[in-house]
Amino acid sequence: MTSAGSLASVIVRTMKLLLDNYDRKINYLRLSITDRCNLRCRYCMPEEGVELVGHKDLLTYEEIVRTIEVFARNGITKIRLTGGEPLVRRGVVDLIKRIARIEGVKDLSLTTNGVLLKDYARDLAEAGLRRINISLDTLQAERFAYITRRDRFKEVWEGIEETMRQGFSPVKINVVVMKGFNDDELRAFARLSLAYPLHIRFIEFMPVGGVSHWDGQEIIPFSRIMEEIKGIGELVPMGPYENGGPAKRYYIKGGKGEIGFISPITSHFCAQCNRLRLTPDGKIRTCLFSDEEIDLKGALRKAGGEAILEEILYQALQAKPEGHRIGDIRFKKCQRGMHAIGG
Repeated sequence: MTSAGSLASVIVRTMKLLLDNYDRKINYLRLSITDRCNLRCRYCMPEEGVELVGHKDLLTYEEIVRTIEVFARNGITKIRLTGGEPLVRRGVVDLIKRIARIEGVKDLSLTTNGVLLKDYARDLAEAGLRRINISLDTLQAERFAYITRRDRFKEVWEGIEETMRQGFSPVKINVVVMKGFNDDELRAFARLSLAYPLHIRFIEFMPVGGVSHWDGQEIIPFSRIMEEIKGIGELVPMGPYENGGPAKRYYIKGGKGEIGFISPITSHFCAQCNRLRLTPDGKIRTCLFSDEEIDLKGALRKAGGEAILEEILYQALQAKPEGHRIGDIRFKKCQRGMHAIGG
């Protein structure tokens, strides 16, 4: 017979919530599985001389699965795999298959640059992946080749088409908007949501990494983007959806997709932040814009048990700051690039 005390313990465990010091519910882990990438975007990575994590210093797939299993039992329900470019790491499809089977993981997604997506889309779908984000800052092939230092636009667009054929939903296109570079393409991107069931996400340029040359002048506020887009149709606001992100969501009347605006700088969403990040070398970052890290890999390889993973998780909750300090005199730009943190 189950005692009242043990029954209560089971109920608490199944209803466990992760709350930080500011009563934010933390249920989202963005997990970078590699810092390697097959592009060299100018605001992210230099052409040469990139210091990459050695293979033995990467979290193994066994360590990743073990971590997610423990975190999921403690309240993490949403997992996003990132890079670098996650599809360049061998065995990624099998990893996704294993994660999709973990009890408690309700939302599994992946962010990719799309170069390899055409070849991987069917296998990813069969492995259990349903949601995908594709980073794409221009629809012009020559401009794409300039910013990425690689002539791969055709492959990326074919990958986007293949994800739609394979039934991924939603398929999100992440567009980092930069003044003087791609702000003349805002309407072109918005029109994609008229013709296709794509979710276009316009994202403010952010101060991350030693090569991003951020001084705030490149930022275009979402209010200006909205004004530009209104020229092609009526923007209708949409409410938040379950497990949704920070985007302010709209659709153009008559369109098949939607449009979102993510403004971490001019209209930050720190008060609603629900995420932790895990770098490919096993460090937890509680805020994208801070270089403070907690060494999960070191603790895991030293102690090895479930208890240490729970301890690290709750340590991260205690360390999570109230918000970033961009615009504050105390702010120091992150020294890791996005490829080393996880996009």
